[in-house]
Amino acid sequence: MFFDQISYLPDDILAKVDRASMAASLEAREPLLDYRLVELAWTLPVTMKVRAGVAKRVLRNILRRYVPDALIDRPKMGFGLPLDRWLRGELREWAESLLDPAVLRDQGWLDGRQIRARWDEHLDGSARWQYHLWAVLMFQAWLQDQSGLHTVS
Repeated sequence: MFFDQISYLPDDILAKVDRASMAASLEAREPLLDYRLVELAWTLPVTMKVRAGVAKRVLRNILRRYVPDALIDRPKMGFGLPLDRWLRGELREWAESLLDPAVLRDQGWLDGRQIRARWDEHLDGSARWQYHLWAVLMFQAWLQDQSGLHTVS
């Protein structure tokens, strides 16, 4: 709880909510972060918060009074981007230019054969390498920026 309160929430989740809400001209409020509720949560014993691998027990019990179980007992749904689809679609040409085997070979930083194999598997749908490829693409874009070669639009 402490780590989430001092790092994860302000540096990640709340920053994303703030940016997204401002971009849509909305004022977002996080009612579960009201200081009185946070202070109460700090006083509760751990067994009221987590038991048998189930977290947020108190909140779940209160929600059951008002919300169907199907909305409470379901897997987490993150804010993931459709990166796999984007790399096969609207970002494909940009990615192809950065993952060109000749460019990778000439740079000498990365193994172009391995990267190209992952790229081909990703494109044909036999594997999902989008996060690995994204890291390579960010490195390649950075290298391109550092070298002043702005050939990709």
